[in-house]
Amino acid sequence: MIAVRPGSPLSGSVSVDGSKNAALPMLAAAAAVRRTVQLDNVPASADVQSMLALLQGAGWHVAQAVGQQGCLLVMAPETPPTAPDLGRAAGIRASYYLVPALLALQGSARLPWPGGCRIGERGMDLHFKVYEAFGDRVTVQDAGYMVEAGERRTGVVSLALPFRSRGATIAAVLRAVVSGRALRLGLPNLSPEVLAVLDALSSAGWEARVSEQVLDLTTAVVPAEIPAWRVPGDKIEAGTLACAVAATGGNARIEGIRGRDLVPLQAALQRLGIPTSVRDEALLVDGGNARPTGQPLRAIATLSPGGLDADFEPPLMALALSQPGTHLFADSINPGRHGNLLPQLARLGAKIEEISPTECRLTGPQRLTGAGVEATDIRTGSALMVAALTARGVTTLGGVDQLRRGHADLPGKLLHLGADICEVTP
Repeated sequence: MIAVRPGSPLSGSVSVDGSKNAALPMLAAAAAVRRTVQLDNVPASADVQSMLALLQGAGWHVAQAVGQQGCLLVMAPETPPTAPDLGRAAGIRASYYLVPALLALQGSARLPWPGGCRIGERGMDLHFKVYEAFGDRVTVQDAGYMVEAGERRTGVVSLALPFRSRGATIAAVLRAVVSGRALRLGLPNLSPEVLAVLDALSSAGWEARVSEQVLDLTTAVVPAEIPAWRVPGDKIEAGTLACAVAATGGNARIEGIRGRDLVPLQAALQRLGIPTSVRDEALLVDGGNARPTGQPLRAIATLSPGGLDADFEPPLMALALSQPGTHLFADSINPGRHGNLLPQLARLGAKIEEISPTECRLTGPQRLTGAGVEATDIRTGSALMVAALTARGVTTLGGVDQLRRGHADLPGKLLHLGADICEVTP
């Protein structure tokens, strides 16, 4: 359990970890290319540790590079294990990224239904349509699913997604890699996490041409040297820290980010009158010179290129509670997220009008009061920490294991910036 009290404005400098949302598919891509890959800036979050355990249970070798924290070597097995240990797949949603590598290794992938998240149903039907486009056979059972590789074929695989699914886009890309076939994918997801996978594959001999409407992937000459990939900095951790700094009226430098990944978040903060800038892979938040505009913030999560990532919405909602104006929030991508977040913020005294299960609005500023709250998922936990920094009295946050699925030590980073925060025994 974590206890948080309001205190001085946050200030100083802090570096974000590698992105969990990018590291998971990049680890799956390292397995899919079936050769040794060096992967740097790998975060120590619990979901990433689960993915590493799954890789090792399926026969891949994972080694820590000597003297380099967060640098791993992922090496393909010479022969598939007779009984792969994939039991932990039920505790992590991203286990579905391993299907293509497992198909290449043993011709089939039998996995339990993915878990980890408690933010509404996010089915895998679109993933299954991707595999069927490659000629694979999918069997669905109560306890999980199985994908069996179809006969080896040649030629371009063409399919169009009905919406910009990140999971289905990565599934299609990695299935193309293990089959050695070219891919033409319509309406792809072009989030920074997908682009990080494409950039990584380019050093392993794949060429991607991307537009907003089509992703073309073809093979090129495979380089002889070991591919060296780097997980990008966690834009969501950076955004959460930025909201915390802004909520307390502080000034801080958040390092280790790519500025282009934070453009939608910066636009939201600047609409609230909070100055930000990006310099030398660092986000500067000048909350001490904020000039509240009173303008409404419309934080609408979207899968469109350049749009607001759904994971930015919860910390922005927590920040908006302290900002003048009537603000609208919507997240139809994760339909159960508001059902987790709003009741927990209400425990702190937040008054939020629920327009629909995926839309809400609030008018600020509001005065919050410390209370006992629960991190029912990663982003609810991080948003509650932002809100707790402005609430009168002590807020205690349970469910810290959920928070650590996505962030190895977000409370420690807030403490480094001067937050009055500590772990306590329940």
